[in-house]
Amino acid sequence: MSESVRYDLAGDVAIITLNRPEAMNSLTDEMKVALRAAVERAAADQGARAVLLTGEGRAFCAGQDLRTHADHLAAGRGLNGTVREHYNPIVETIATMAKPVVAGVNGVAAGAGMSLALACDLVVASEKASFATAFTRIGLAPDSGLSWTLQRLAGRAKAAELLLLAEPVKAPRALELGLITEVVPADELPAAALRLAQRLAAGPTASYAAVKAALNHAATSDLPAALEQEAVLQDELARTADHRNATEAFLKKEQPVFEGR
Repeated sequence: MSESVRYDLAGDVAIITLNRPEAMNSLTDEMKVALRAAVERAAADQGARAVLLTGEGRAFCAGQDLRTHADHLAAGRGLNGTVREHYNPIVETIATMAKPVVAGVNGVAAGAGMSLALACDLVVASEKASFATAFTRIGLAPDSGLSWTLQRLAGRAKAAELLLLAEPVKAPRALELGLITEVVPADELPAAALRLAQRLAAGPTASYAAVKAALNHAATSDLPAALEQEAVLQDELARTADHRNATEAFLKKEQPVFEGR
């Protein structure tokens, strides 16, 4: 794994840390390759039942490294294929992996950094964090799924405002808009984000995977199709050991123990 993206296991939580603090964790080509490898590793890692994505230093992720981007423009390479080769696979893996993903947003999340945070299932932010779409400030359109996630979280009108005007949104306001899950004091962010990921890792992870699948399917389906998908998922989960054990535990007035199978 690259030094710019760390991959660690804390029990059954995979922790992916963006690690270019001197550059606010802005994304170079090498870092994007490493991040794609990290999220794909987390998705396949049998030792990980939940994932935490966070940043080192004072920023979560300031988005694309503009020095790298300027070099590609000067060489006539444009975006150098990064949206399709890097950003799209990273976001799709986060959104569709059969594990819950928590974002621990310790500071600025701008451009693709905001996109990465909102692609996660739950977002815990420091009170000092801020979110900025940023794309129009450099004459670009949203990428990394932000056009999809933002309007589903905040509604089309607010999404249009945030994307067109690109004004930063501080963490408390992001919470009010429904963009994030929780705001905590800055010094409590690492522990709070890990605690939430650990709670999810100890839960019914097969059920969580089905929740993600149901939400993703329903986002682009009509009601009958969503109902059918729910029925398919329920049939699958009814055959799991977790469901059987949890039902028995409920009848015995005991706390269930989930194994993710």
